[in-house]
Amino acid sequence: MLSREIRDTFFAFFGERGHIRVPSSPLIPSDPTLLLANAGMNQFKPYFLGEAVPDSPRAMTVQKCARTSDIDNVGRTTRHATFFEMLGNFSFGDYFKAEAIAWAWELFTEGYGLDPERLWITVYLDDDESARIWRSIGVPAERIHRLGVEDNYWSMGVPGPCGPSSELCYDRGPAFGAEGGPAVNDERYVELWNLVFMEKLRGEGPAKKDYAVLGDLQKKNIDTGLGLDRLAAILQGVDTVCQTDLLAPTLEATQELAGRRFPGHDGSPESVSFQVVTEHARSIAFLIADGVLPSNEGRGYILRRLMRRVVRHARLLGIDRPVLAEVTASVVGNLGEDWPELTTQSSLIEQVVSAEEETFNRTLRQGTRLLEAAIERARDTGSSSLSGDTAFELHDTYGFPVDLTTEAAGAAGLEVDRERFTALLEEQQRRAKQSGKERTGAALARLEAYRHVAARFGASEFVGYDATTAESTIAALIVGGDLVEHADEGQEVEVVLRQTPFYAESGGQVGDAGVIRGRDGALVEVRDTRAGVVGLTVHKGRVASGSVRIGEEVRAEVDPDRRAAVARSHSATHVLHAMLRRTLGDHARQQGSLVAPGRLRFDFAHFSALDQDRIDDISTLINEAILDEPEVRVWHTSRAEAEAAGAMALFGEKYGDVVRVVDIGDFSRELCGGTHVDNAAAIGPVHILSESSIGSSLRRIEALTGQDALRHFDRERMLLNELTGLLGVGRDAAVDTLTKRLSALADAEKKFAELRRRELEGIAERLAGRARASGGGWLVVSRVDEVERDELRTVAASVLQRRGSATGVVVLATEAEGKAALSVAIGNRLAENGTNARDLLTRAAAMIGGGAGGRGTTASAGGRQVEHLDAALRAAREEAEARLGSL
Repeated sequence: MLSREIRDTFFAFFGERGHIRVPSSPLIPSDPTLLLANAGMNQFKPYFLGEAVPDSPRAMTVQKCARTSDIDNVGRTTRHATFFEMLGNFSFGDYFKAEAIAWAWELFTEGYGLDPERLWITVYLDDDESARIWRSIGVPAERIHRLGVEDNYWSMGVPGPCGPSSELCYDRGPAFGAEGGPAVNDERYVELWNLVFMEKLRGEGPAKKDYAVLGDLQKKNIDTGLGLDRLAAILQGVDTVCQTDLLAPTLEATQELAGRRFPGHDGSPESVSFQVVTEHARSIAFLIADGVLPSNEGRGYILRRLMRRVVRHARLLGIDRPVLAEVTASVVGNLGEDWPELTTQSSLIEQVVSAEEETFNRTLRQGTRLLEAAIERARDTGSSSLSGDTAFELHDTYGFPVDLTTEAAGAAGLEVDRERFTALLEEQQRRAKQSGKERTGAALARLEAYRHVAARFGASEFVGYDATTAESTIAALIVGGDLVEHADEGQEVEVVLRQTPFYAESGGQVGDAGVIRGRDGALVEVRDTRAGVVGLTVHKGRVASGSVRIGEEVRAEVDPDRRAAVARSHSATHVLHAMLRRTLGDHARQQGSLVAPGRLRFDFAHFSALDQDRIDDISTLINEAILDEPEVRVWHTSRAEAEAAGAMALFGEKYGDVVRVVDIGDFSRELCGGTHVDNAAAIGPVHILSESSIGSSLRRIEALTGQDALRHFDRERMLLNELTGLLGVGRDAAVDTLTKRLSALADAEKKFAELRRRELEGIAERLAGRARASGGGWLVVSRVDEVERDELRTVAASVLQRRGSATGVVVLATEAEGKAALSVAIGNRLAENGTNARDLLTRAAAMIGGGAGGRGTTASAGGRQVEHLDAALRAAREEAEARLGSL
């Protein structure tokens, strides 16, 4: 049974049992506690928590999931993957264990035709109810294993819904290991389907242990996850997930690049590398298609790590040419029909992976040079090992894989101190985890307060598309994270209103500001408006006068001028987006934005810098489009109909069944919940300030709109007037005049530099003539106050060179701008004899209140205690004489 048939069978089965099909959410989740969507239930979390009401109490999905917790197991086992499709059926307070268990057994044994004798069951230790249901179906007791929290108690790894689970496992036979059931061998008895009986709420603590169960959820829910890859491997009779129809074309592409066949899952390094390249290619393609771009943090770092692992394992297979574009193209060709976003974003995928692979190859070349130098140093010192600090620096600073470091060191007869490397890596991970935990904890604390408000008072009604004022009622007040009955003058407060004209920050548009007026002159100055949990609008501000109370009738007033300026910027963003795609290509899609009063920031996918001519062309297109006075039209429809009509959905945004579409003329159509002008002409001029890189294949444009653009033009005009006044010429002649004067100035500076060089040479010649014998060499010690601090070392080196002796020492001192400076140059014989130039200045540097720096034959020192400069010079002389005396 091919993967498409597996999906169709699943949906037909649960569709007959009253489940509605819900599309997969993007891999970029709306949940701030998650980096990537990792389970089918992610998008349903508000339903499980009682924060929102689903359209139907029964749902079914095939969810795109990304998990890297088992990344090192890819290729080492037959079943692990960093990306997979999870089939799931869900009950939101409807059916529970009996139905979920019975249907799972029926679908497996009848729908998919799995042999009942090869199915094993696991349940949670004390879940007697589930065990009884399985027995009533006909599963013998010896094929029902009871396991602990690690295996059969599910949570998302963060505070939220949780509960015991029951897993359906399939016995793949003796070729895959020892008998005894899933409690003994999870490679042979592979888990296919996990049924989660979600009935509890968990608190803080590690993912699998020690967290507190806070209590029962309002309703008992069902959340199941059936791994498509694993089931496909069973039904298609192949050993590994990489050999199913989901990945076989990519495995074939990898074999063609390597020039040899996959040896099968035999545990060899070659087998692992084939599977890593194949499996990771799919993850990479899906992540990019859903809007993730490579970076050094968060989900972007996960993507970068996956790409670099592919390149590294491709090299281990002997593939010495670019690989990412070909293997990801095979993913698009194979799965693009089932997941259209792969096809839509195929150009973006190709260009991102190509650019990233080129960057990584440069990193490998740089890292190789640094590694070779480190190996040479180790050999020179007679060491038999390469330090863990060096390996960690190559890994952390330059992204050079430690496996390549170990391989290169081994070829040179050296071992890598992996123990030290591991300790440094674990310390770094500990710090990162702690930082992430603190951020997550703060986010969770805020969410918990908002959940209480939403459960008690319900959603806020936004009435601000057509008005900037509204009569309303205070539903809740939050001070310091706590719900309060009233807030008094001077207090920072979060206000929740029944109805609000304030737009909550979303889709890049900043939240509204304004005031909330209460009785008897009470006033809350609203600085920002944010979305709390689903449907909740939170007004953040300060009680400027009086006090406000829950239940009080108030008047909410948005700052109209600020709102209008934001609307101009938002509409300008849509126009900019359209013109970028028209100019650069369809891949130049929005990856992020900031829409603020009078200015905007727009991030988009592209692979090289835009030159000034291209920026000017885009600017002209934008302003010409605005001058044509295109109407801005807003309409509502289903998401499917909107996308069929060409509306663009933005990466990472979450949309409901009914979407809001914003048209600007005939050139821009986007799904958008933000505020806009009625006609694009109201945007006013748009001025692009800058275009820059913010990451691999990711660019940023910053621009001004409306009055802010006009004020910028005025400032530039004033600067030009001031410049022409200083030059004494008209505007048309300003550039030529300034160019000529700068050229003349550059010529004068060159002549001055040459004169100064000759002057310094004369000083060096004079000083060289003052050399006197000392010990086994010669010595020059002198104050040269006519020499600047940054010239001192040059003069010292010149004196040493003019004497032409390997046994000389030059010590010079100067005072300038209230600071003292010393410089030393020593001959090669002294250096070979173990003397470091810096040693001669250590005592002297301390005397002037500074420190000495440098290495080898030159060193310098500086400090503010100029009154001790002569004494410091004498101290340096004494050190020099002592060293020369030993020759």
